[in-house]
Amino acid sequence: MFEKQVGIDLGTYNIIIYVKGKGIVIQEPSIVAVSKKEKKIVAIGKEALTMQGRTPESLEVMRPLKDGVIADYLVTEAILRHFLEKVCGRLNPFKPRVMISAPVGITSVETRAVHDAGIQAGGKEVYLIPEPLAAALGAGMPIHTPTGNMVVDIGGGISEAAIISMNEIVVADAVRVGGIKIDEAIASYIRKKYNLQIGEATAEAVKIEIGSALPLPEKLQTEVKGRDLVTGLPKTVVVNSDEVTEAIAEPLKAIVGMVKRVLEKAPPELASDIIDRGMLLTGGGALLRNIDRLLTKETGVPCYVADNPLACVALGAGKALENFDKLRRSLITF
Repeated sequence: MFEKQVGIDLGTYNIIIYVKGKGIVIQEPSIVAVSKKEKKIVAIGKEALTMQGRTPESLEVMRPLKDGVIADYLVTEAILRHFLEKVCGRLNPFKPRVMISAPVGITSVETRAVHDAGIQAGGKEVYLIPEPLAAALGAGMPIHTPTGNMVVDIGGGISEAAIISMNEIVVADAVRVGGIKIDEAIASYIRKKYNLQIGEATAEAVKIEIGSALPLPEKLQTEVKGRDLVTGLPKTVVVNSDEVTEAIAEPLKAIVGMVKRVLEKAPPELASDIIDRGMLLTGGGALLRNIDRLLTKETGVPCYVADNPLACVALGAGKALENFDKLRRSLITF
């Protein structure tokens, strides 16, 4: 067994790669800078992220994945190849076995696109695992037992919830709302309230610094810099955490609605397990302050944030390769 076993969380926001025996080896933004004239990729990952909103006409900074699925096949393949070569070495004769996460409920065409991109990027065998199953596995939930395990994965482009028992998903639902929609809601709120236009990176920084799903006992505040829409000149305003809570209420409502739909569809025995055990939050969205308390308040089910929620899906994809025979029924194979 000379080939490497690689688990990949192919997200709208980040690409996270786990290698058996080494752990998480790559965690980079899934973003690229493309030269429009030469149709060539100029920068990938962190380097491309620093260029976002700051490029000349000739360069375009783009995310090749949208709402958790591939929007630009060739660029996604190039990103995967770039990171797989980093992990396995360019001239390695042993191609890796790869497990890639995919959102629940994606079409067979979208599934095939992810698989083909993995093969073209240098994978020997490529399998797909539903994201909530990978998240539960990576978080160490006892999904092999005949009990209800509920996981809520809030990613950059898509949020998913699933109830898992006996290594398989019993009920699941997804909504194409995640960290990016939350950032857009903050930018839109600041534009309407302060006539201030801000970029994606600034909106994300506001969310990380002072964002909260519920009002905080002590308000936090931060300075936000952008362009005044009235004068067209640079301007700074002070925004507090209560305003951000109000701004992000709409996308969070969509996520809460999706979690409730999964609970409503749960068989009674599994529902009683979930009331006892609670639900686990994973994904980058789990890092938003008080998101666990909001879900507990709205659903009445205890909610906990996983240790290292960002890495759960990639860890689970890697573990799925190690337990391939046990999980075969739940995987998407070709």
